[in-house]
Amino acid sequence: MNSDFPRILSLLRKERHISQKAAAADLGVAQALLSHYEKGKRECGLDFLVRVADYYGVTTDYLLGRSASTTGNIITENDIPDLSTGQEKTRAGADISLTMSKKLVVNSIDVIYSLLAKIGNNRFSLAIINMLNLTVYKVFRIVFRSNKGNTQNMFEIADERACHYADAQIHIDEAEAASLLKNSSLENPEISTVVIEAEFPRQSAALLSLIKTSEAQIKKQISEK
Repeated sequence: MNSDFPRILSLLRKERHISQKAAAADLGVAQALLSHYEKGKRECGLDFLVRVADYYGVTTDYLLGRSASTTGNIITENDIPDLSTGQEKTRAGADISLTMSKKLVVNSIDVIYSLLAKIGNNRFSLAIINMLNLTVYKVFRIVFRSNKGNTQNMFEIADERACHYADAQIHIDEAEAASLLKNSSLENPEISTVVIEAEFPRQSAALLSLIKTSEAQIKKQISEK
C-alpha cells in the first residue's frame, strides 16, 4: 500500500475545507469507505485514484507522493529561481548538487520571511530569525573545522562550547515561538499547498521539494530503528 496516498488524500480535502461527507458524495463512495482510504485502512482502485485527481485538480503523481508539486512536475534546478549571487564549484561525480541545494534553502527561507511579515508579530519573528541565524552559525562552524589549521581567533566562543550553546538557544527560541502561538493573538495566515503554490509561484517548488526531501530522510531514520 502506498503510504503517502492516505495522508495526501486527507490533506487535499482539509486544505479545501470540504467535509468528509461532502467529498465522499462528490466522489461517489460511502463516507465510511473514504474514511478508510484517508486512514490507510483500505487501498483504493485506479478508477478512484483518477476520480480524486480530477476532483481536486492534481496529478496522480502528486497523490502517490511521487512529486512535491500538485502539477506532478519533476523539479529541476532550472525550475527554481536563483535569489543569490554566490558561486559554487562542485566536484565531478558529487552525490549532491550544491547549486540545487542552495536554491532549495534560499527560496524556502524567502517564503518563511514573507510569512513572518504576514504574521506581523515582532517577538515571534525574532524567535524564528534567531533559530535560523543560529543554525547557519552552527553549520558554518562545523564547515570551518574542515581545515584544522583555521585559526579559532575568528570566534570569541570556544569550539567545544559554541555548537552546544547554539543548540540550547535554538530550543529556547523554539519554546518562545510555541508559547506565542499558544497564548498570543497572532495573525494566522492560512498555509497550505494550494496557498503556497498560488502566492509563491516561483519559490513554492523549492519549499515543497525541501519538505519532501527532509521528511524522506526522517522516515528513513524512523524505519531503521
